[in-house]
Amino acid sequence: MRLVFMGTPDFSVPALDALVAAGHEVAAVYTQPPRPAGRGKKPRPSPVQARGEALGLDVRHPVSLRPQEEKDAFAALGADIAVVVAYGLILPRAILEAPARGCLNIHASLLPRWRGAAPIHRAVMAGDTETGICIMQMEAGLDTGPVLLREATPIGPEDTTADLHDRLADMGGRLIVDALQRFDDLVPQPQPDDGVTYAEKIDKSEARIDWTRPAQKLDRQIRGLSPFPGAWCEVAGERIKLLRSRLADGTGSPGAVVGDFRIACGQGAVEILEAQRQGKRPMSADEILRGLTLPDVLT
Repeated sequence: MRLVFMGTPDFSVPALDALVAAGHEVAAVYTQPPRPAGRGKKPRPSPVQARGEALGLDVRHPVSLRPQEEKDAFAALGADIAVVVAYGLILPRAILEAPARGCLNIHASLLPRWRGAAPIHRAVMAGDTETGICIMQMEAGLDTGPVLLREATPIGPEDTTADLHDRLADMGGRLIVDALQRFDDLVPQPQPDDGVTYAEKIDKSEARIDWTRPAQKLDRQIRGLSPFPGAWCEVAGERIKLLRSRLADGTGSPGAVVGDFRIACGQGAVEILEAQRQGKRPMSADEILRGLTLPDVLT
């Protein structure tokens, strides 16, 4: 098929690669504009822009798709289908209706659960035991369209958002190729009204650890916010990001260190498996404790 691909972050790249490898004609790649990054705050292209240019594709990064000239330019591509994955811009109705066979979205949840911006984070933080990918026909509502294909994957007791991100990104690439290959035979399934939840964008204020909370919730918070923005606590005035954890045995007052990197919570305890000091790379608990002495109680 003749496609337009629309995506921005690392999560989108495996789908672009899979579509190109499957032999589809990518008429253009749409992504968000370069953003200031790094110490010099120089504009940095998105992962999709970088990959699209490396593949020799026509890459476009308009600030908005609302101007009429952008709508006209999109329609002029004559696409059969647009594939959208974590693009990050609202698609006006004229864009949704321009491809001859509509727009398909690769969404990282088992719809209608976790519609919205942060489905992977929210699934881990809520304690879900599974998540997955849906290939959805797009319409004007927020992730409300009928589903063409879905596939589930378990969320393990030590899985982080980073772990699921990579697994789901690869799954999305495989599933979108399958959906396009079988497009004429797939029957769109409307989403049920029951079970709708919304994955609100992650706010950095959610990252501060409160050791008075139950261990189960803190474990989910740590794994769900890893690697970004990263749940954190203070150790001797230094902010430490906690990146991997698991539930552990241990009792004590909230924040008390009851093992090497085992911390008592309001109920139960968590063991920190990986953490990151300011300005340092992520390290295992053993590595980080070689250069960091924990106080009796963390705050």
